[in-house]
Amino acid sequence: MYSRRLFVKSGAMAMLSLGCAPSFLARAAEAAEGRRRLLIAIFQRGAVDGLNMVVPYGEAEYYRLRPSIAVPRPGRDQGAIDLDGFFGLHPVMAPLTPLWNTRSLAVVHASGSPDATRSHFDAQDYMETATPGVKSTRDGWLNRYLQSGGSARSPLRAIAVARQMPRTLQGRAPSLALGAVEEFRVRAGGQTRRGLETAFAADTVLGPAVSDAFDAMRTLQAATTGSYRPAPGASYPRSPFGQALQEIARVAKAGVGLEIAFAESGSWDHHVNEGGVTGQVANRLADLAEGLAALTTDLGELLADTVVMTMSEFGRAVAENGSGGTDHGHGNAMLLIGGPVRGGRVYGRWPGLREDQRFEGRDLEVTTDFREVFSEVAARHLGAPAAALARIFPGFMARGGLGVV
Repeated sequence: MYSRRLFVKSGAMAMLSLGCAPSFLARAAEAAEGRRRLLIAIFQRGAVDGLNMVVPYGEAEYYRLRPSIAVPRPGRDQGAIDLDGFFGLHPVMAPLTPLWNTRSLAVVHASGSPDATRSHFDAQDYMETATPGVKSTRDGWLNRYLQSGGSARSPLRAIAVARQMPRTLQGRAPSLALGAVEEFRVRAGGQTRRGLETAFAADTVLGPAVSDAFDAMRTLQAATTGSYRPAPGASYPRSPFGQALQEIARVAKAGVGLEIAFAESGSWDHHVNEGGVTGQVANRLADLAEGLAALTTDLGELLADTVVMTMSEFGRAVAENGSGGTDHGHGNAMLLIGGPVRGGRVYGRWPGLREDQRFEGRDLEVTTDFREVFSEVAARHLGAPAAALARIFPGFMARGGLGVV
């Protein structure tokens, strides 16, 4: 007899959220019909330095407060890539320039949480639940979106390429976490998959979820047989982040009804020796940009119905510290990429970097609540009904004036 614990530990598969999940295969076929909108959410864990990712080179204070880590102005050696005469991309993010030029890339600067915490754990939780300052929220905002309806309610409607389910997808609606498509199977010694299915069929708690997991497993494997070859010109980094994006593209192109995908990029917390044009942050930004460029190339025509959205729990302090790094801050920058994005613009009200303009005298002020971006993507891109937005984003009323999608 195989115990529940053995089943959960036996595969590289992460368990389904334990909500109601009826028969899967018919819904997956229905979901695959016609064009389907896709959201790919990317969490930059550790608090990216948004001021060096999207450089406010038009601000004199930026250079005064960052004497060793500032990115030079456009036109200078290894200078920022000019966007609009005031902001520029870090030079290692050059792979994203074609997306900006075709108006498929937008930036929302001075964005973030209205909560002032500088705790990574709390700030990530608040962003993934979309309830800043509230620690008791039980489910993630993307799961609440899935609960709000849709044409298909199946495990393959939402996936996270991660070893465990991210907070944003936890909740009653079914979703999957997997490390890689090839790993999405059960290994349990000499026991066959059919034997495991039979063993769990009578389990009133895990039975329905396990049944859907096996159905999803069969469907995904049938749709992704053989080795995967990205589209010509799509060269993913060999990093965990790059490989996660490749898996997302593979599932999206398999036509199994994918609507929400999640990946994460880590190691953004640089208190020491951050670097400017080169160094730790530059290396992470290069990985990010190369991965996003490969993903958008690989998706091909699917990009017309896809929004890729980056986020990070908070930004960094405006001034560099005595160790050549930056401490935890407040406001930050988000990137949005895709066919529905009204790109070629930096959105949001820029507050300035003078001391009297900074949050608590030290950080970039937040002028765009991250929920403004999330709710706009949910409503205008994914098609969440207006009545559902109050449940997806409790306690928040969108202003509706951003217009990034």
